[in-house]
Amino acid sequence: MKDIDKNIKTNTEEEISAALAQIRQRISAAEQRFKRDPNSVQLLAVSKTKPVAAIQAAIDAGQSCFAENYLQEAVEKIMYFNNPQLIWHFIGSIQSNKTRDIAQHFHWVHTVDRIKIARRLSEQRPNHLPPLNICLQINISDEDSKSGIAPEELKQLAADCSSLTNIKIRGLMAMPAQDSDFARQRAPFRQLRLLFTELQSSYPELDTLSMGTTNDLEAAIAEGATIVRIGTAIFGARNYQ
Repeated sequence: MKDIDKNIKTNTEEEISAALAQIRQRISAAEQRFKRDPNSVQLLAVSKTKPVAAIQAAIDAGQSCFAENYLQEAVEKIMYFNNPQLIWHFIGSIQSNKTRDIAQHFHWVHTVDRIKIARRLSEQRPNHLPPLNICLQINISDEDSKSGIAPEELKQLAADCSSLTNIKIRGLMAMPAQDSDFARQRAPFRQLRLLFTELQSSYPELDTLSMGTTNDLEAAIAEGATIVRIGTAIFGARNYQ
């Protein structure tokens, strides 16, 4: 695992524990402020590029759900911990030649935006495992640099994915363009929530809105996020030399 922490500045064990407590407090305060049910928002710790010692510190502080972007690194971590109590989410872009490892090792995938990828994940999911939970990724801010489908493509992709037996559509995911203004932060999250509510009319079992990061989690929670993805505020900034 030595290659994972090269040129990376990572918070200490004490800093990680304190940061998790602070983020949980922010989530709780936002739930209360925006009249959400207590504990209705799950904290997903984004541990990409961080060493196993940092993840262990988060585990020791009560964190059990982790997200990774880079497949080889992620699989090494999953096998290193070999802990059935941990839940692993894949949040990176997906290439066709990487679907087998994702299907075999992860519990969730947040970045499905093509039926080809969804079909491969379903076909390659081991039969002894439950269906793979997936979120359909929406390019909610219409950014050329971001993956995800356009909103008008959602119904067709959901219909195509719903027939696949070894995946389970749980909801939607988006990464809006960054903005420091709270009202402007809320706007794309509101758009995603409206898409989600519309899709729920056909798929009432949907229960997940994966949206919100360190800088905009309050806006995301205000608009219905059920998972917020937090990395820097927990583990420290990446520091490539």
